[in-house]
Amino acid sequence: MDITIHATFLPHTDPDVSLAFYRDLLGWEVRADVGGGTHRWITVGPAGSPSSVVLEPPAMADGLTDAHRTAIAEMMAAGSYAFITLSTPDLDGTFEKLQAGGADVVQEPTAQPWGARDCVFRDPAGNTVRIQEA
Repeated sequence: MDITIHATFLPHTDPDVSLAFYRDLLGWEVRADVGGGTHRWITVGPAGSPSSVVLEPPAMADGLTDAHRTAIAEMMAAGSYAFITLSTPDLDGTFEKLQAGGADVVQEPTAQPWGARDCVFRDPAGNTVRIQEA
């Protein structure tokens, strides 16, 4: 089988602030921006990569109750709702750039017991962004 990741979804609470994080801080390109106001779906991704991240309004699925939406908002605020793991050949340089850009640092570059060296940030919506050294 030849299967690749086309897109994954992360919630946003403020599309413009999230766009600034992924486009301006991470340097990703914007591939699509649809909708309006807080109901925007913004597709971003690293230049030259076929994979995309769709930044979407949270809790938009059919059938969710107000209790579900409240639970999702609380989990997002705690940084425990959604996450993504990225990789880079220059972990220290990437960390310094994101830290200097005001990103919310959770963990500085650290050698993990499972063999990876990584750092962790939270994006503006509270999503965990783990960046591993390639």
